[in-house]
Amino acid sequence: MKASRIATRVTAAAAVAGCAVLVLSGPAFAHVSVAAEGSAAKGGYAVVDFKVPNERDNASTTKLEVAFPADHPLTSAMPEPINGWKIDVTKSKLAKPIEVHGKQISEAVSKITWTATGKGIEAGYFQKFPVSVGALPEDTDELVFKAIQTYSNKEVVRWIEVQEDGAEEPENPAPVLALTAASEDDHHGAGAEDA
Repeated sequence: MKASRIATRVTAAAAVAGCAVLVLSGPAFAHVSVAAEGSAAKGGYAVVDFKVPNERDNASTTKLEVAFPADHPLTSAMPEPINGWKIDVTKSKLAKPIEVHGKQISEAVSKITWTATGKGIEAGYFQKFPVSVGALPEDTDELVFKAIQTYSNKEVVRWIEVQEDGAEEPENPAPVLALTAASEDDHHGAGAEDA
């Protein structure tokens, strides 16, 4: 009987320690993020990856919705096909047309939705969702993409909080893509891709 009490205490202590590790390490790596493959130069085109970790032990990520910035519209956003995922690209009419490479553009991508056709992203795994985007704006240093992650148990996590200067990182930060300075090569690449 004494041995079973000790075993129970050890098990309980291990469970508490395990939970503490999960709670402490969870926010540091769990959020949806966006990063360029290579550089994301102002005025150019880039391939960006939306990285989605599954931070739940009892559910899979089955849907990702990414809202594209309305304040800096991207006229081109082409997702890469991914096995096991259905992709929907939503375009919206712009309040004010913009000029890109000498052409008037009146609509831009406002949202991309990936929906799992199978198991989705299971516990302990992450998935990258690549998208070719452009032309990147020249009048900002970053783009904010608000994201909504849905799990198989119907839980929804909204990665939509914008980081304020000087403030602590929010609990559910929106993915932010840092833009680099434009170079001649980037502009030439943009023109070639747009043709």
